Amino acid sequence: MTSRGPGPNFGRYGRKRPVLGGLETRSQRGPFGRTWWGRALVDIIEFNADKGRMSRGRTYARGGQVISLEISSGMVTGEVQGSQLQPFVATVSVDRLDPAEIEELAHLVRRQPGSLAMLAGGEVPEVLGPLLVPSGASALNYGCTCPDDGWPCKHAAALAYLTAERIDENPLEILTLRGVDLDLLIDGVWRNSSDSDTDDWFGDGTQLPALPDVELRAAIDDLDPMLLRKALRAVSEDEREVDAAIRELRVLYQRLL
Repeated sequence: MTSRGPGPNFGRYGRKRPVLGGLETRSQRGPFGRTWWGRALVDIIEFNADKGRMSRGRTYARGGQVISLEISSGMVTGEVQGSQLQPFVATVSVDRLDPAEIEELAHLVRRQPGSLAMLAGGEVPEVLGPLLVPSGASALNYGCTCPDDGWPCKHAAALAYLTAERIDENPLEILTLRGVDLDLLIDGVWRNSSDSDTDDWFGDGTQLPALPDVELRAAIDDLDPMLLRKALRAVSEDEREVDAAIRELRVLYQRLL
């Protein structure tokens, strides 16, 4: 396969070696990126990139040449099988958000109704896109152990496309990639809630209206008299004992008021 543009001819390395059990892609034709987040990342990946290498990267991705993929803070690392015996190690790196940017992210989550619930449920609100999506292709860096110095090479391009699909499946991975810990982000939202309309998230300090005045009644007054008499007859010799028991119960319930 011959690379485009200046540089050595890599066609002498031969065709890519087939892989058994490589990572499968959902996309088998057309563009990558099914969700807003996946499409946004693909747009950044393809911006100003070498079209020939990107095309071969899509072929590698769909052909199962990517053997492994791991998303960590600021970097995606994966093994991609090329024409040589051993797979190449490719990387896609992006700057992590700094503390001030993470604080800005927490502030935005705090001010957007429903954003915190979406994050807790595994979704990432699109309103966070300007802070989480890399700002332009220059924010991405590629690396690979292959001899092609293209930007990116087809191996790194394949890894980037698989990363977009991974984020399609689990949008929270975009937080991981940008170096944002979800638990710490949520903690920051709660901790800095003084900037919001209220400090009392759970309503502990809410002034509730006074309870209405109700007429106090002895519990015996709410009992069905016929059922009460029937129950007392089971342990009494005659109606006089039943009447006496009812009077005693009334006195006892009055004392409980």
